[in-house]
Amino acid sequence: MTSPLQPVQQINTFFENYASVLEQYDSKGMVNLYNIPCTLSSDEATTVFNDPSKLEGFFNTGAGFYKQFGISKVRPDVWYKREWTGKIINVKVNWQFFNEHNQPIYNCDYHYVIKLDKFNQLKIILSVSANEKERMEEWRKKSKR
Repeated sequence: MTSPLQPVQQINTFFENYASVLEQYDSKGMVNLYNIPCTLSSDEATTVFNDPSKLEGFFNTGAGFYKQFGISKVRPDVWYKREWTGKIINVKVNWQFFNEHNQPIYNCDYHYVIKLDKFNQLKIILSVSANEKERMEEWRKKSKR
């Protein structure tokens, strides 16, 4: 009998699944990757989501942006994963966004705190955007030239 993977060993697969739902603009699928309540933070704002439908609405707005700017492929590059406890993991991911021709659009860094829920499923409890707004703005300026 094989032993189940430890949470830290599941991180790459978790973010590959995240990329898949992102590519499909599947806001419900994205909500399923988050714990409720959860916190999304950046330099500009911090929002606590206690209602899955409000989180889904937030993701729908992001999906609209991705569609508008031709983002169709997403690749997560997990830079590090540190187990804080047996059930809580700190993760840094560099997200790479591509158009339908697999040409890079922009990349950005996120930090996550992920926790095993009562069903032993990994769920994001905190998501921090380190530089997405800046990277997106840099790309938009370059693409206007």
